[in-house]
Amino acid sequence: AVPRTRILATGGASHNKKILQVLSDVFNAPVFTIDTANSACLGSAYRAIHGLVAEKNVSLADVVKLAPEPRLAVTPTPGAEELYRPLLKRYAELEQKVIYNSASSC
Repeated sequence: AVPRTRILATGGASHNKKILQVLSDVFNAPVFTIDTANSACLGSAYRAIHGLVAEKNVSLADVVKLAPEPRLAVTPTPGAEELYRPLLKRYAELEQKVIYNSASSC
């Protein structure tokens, strides 16, 4: 996983601990949740605020600090990284292959 990576899950699936655990294990990162309705709208609102203050060199991270504090839901299962790391590498390689082939056939 990327150092200091964390996953923020919202919406209906964020209430399912088993789904959150899979995300945590696959990406070797803790998963946090925010209990809020219409999370997509909330994300759009933060992006809009960021757009309004962008010329003042305010980062999106600074804007999102206004958000409710996320709660830790799950952490990676010990040993899961050894299983998923090679699979993630293979997935990234296949994804690049698809992107390259799609771009070259246009």
